[in-house]
Amino acid sequence: MQAKFQKEAGNGIVAVTSAYLLWGILPLYWKLLASVPSQVIVCHRIVWAFLFTLFLLRKGSALAGLARNPNRKTILAVSASTALLLAANWLIYIWAVNNGHIVEASLGYFINPLVAVLLGVLFLRESLRPGQWLAMATALGGVLVLTLAHGTFPWIGLSLALTFATYSLLRKTAALHSLDGLVLETGLMTLPALLALFLLPETTSFSAPIRQLLLLAGSGPITALPLLLFVYGAQRVTMTLLGLMQYLAPSLQFLIGILVYREPLPAGKLAGFLLIWTALALYTGEHFLSRNRRRLDHASRL
Repeated sequence: MQAKFQKEAGNGIVAVTSAYLLWGILPLYWKLLASVPSQVIVCHRIVWAFLFTLFLLRKGSALAGLARNPNRKTILAVSASTALLLAANWLIYIWAVNNGHIVEASLGYFINPLVAVLLGVLFLRESLRPGQWLAMATALGGVLVLTLAHGTFPWIGLSLALTFATYSLLRKTAALHSLDGLVLETGLMTLPALLALFLLPETTSFSAPIRQLLLLAGSGPITALPLLLFVYGAQRVTMTLLGLMQYLAPSLQFLIGILVYREPLPAGKLAGFLLIWTALALYTGEHFLSRNRRRLDHASRL
C-alpha cells in the first residue's frame, strides 16, 4: 500500500511539473505564430481546444445530463461568464507575447495568487492575517514602482491576473469537472469564433499556409493537455507542493522574455519585480508558518 501511494505521489509530481513546464514555454509556441493577428490565434485556439476536449470527453460526462439538470441555467450563465474571461485572458496573453511583452505577461501570473486572495476578501468575506496584509502592501508597492519606472500602468500583467483570478473564482461555483467545464466554455465560444474566422481576410483564415494551419490546430492540444496533467497531478500531491510549484511557469516565461527574446529590464522595472517577488516570499512563508502553527495547536489539544 505504501509503495502504491509513493508511486501515485511520484506520478502526481511528474504530471504537475509537466503542466507548469508546458505553460512556462508557451511563449515559444505563440512566437511561431507571430505573423498571425492575435484575435485569429484566439479564435483557432477556441475551436481546436473544443474539438480536442470533446474527443476526450467520457460517456459518463455531466454534460450529457445538463439539459435535465435543475441548475442548468446557473451553470450556463456561469460558464458563459468564465468563457468570456478565458477568451479575454488568452487574447491579452497572446497579444503580449507576440508584441514583445513576455516579461510583463509573466508578472500577471506571479501576482495571480495575491489577486486571488484579494478577490476572496472582497467576494467571499475571507479575512487576511497580518502577514498577508504585509504581502499585499508590498505587492502594491511593486506595482507602483513598475508604473513609475515604466511610465505607464502595467495593465497587461494586472489584466491577466484579474481575468484568471476571477475565472478561478467563478469556476469554484460551477458544478462541473475541469474537462467538462472546458468543453462547455469552448463550446459556447466556438460558433462566434468560427463566424469571426470566416469573416476575416483569407490570408488569416482557414485558407492560410499548411504550416500555419498545423500550428493553429496544435493550439487545441497545448491548451487542454497542461490542464489535464495539472488536474491529474493536483489530486496526488499536497497543496503545499502545488503552492510552491505555481511559480515555475511565470519564472520560465520571465527567463524566456529576458534570455531568448532580449526584452529590456531596466533598473526601475527590476526593482518593481523584486518587490513583487518579496511579496510572494512573504505570502508563501506566512502561509507555511500559519499552517504549521495550526498543526501544532491541533496536536497540543490531542
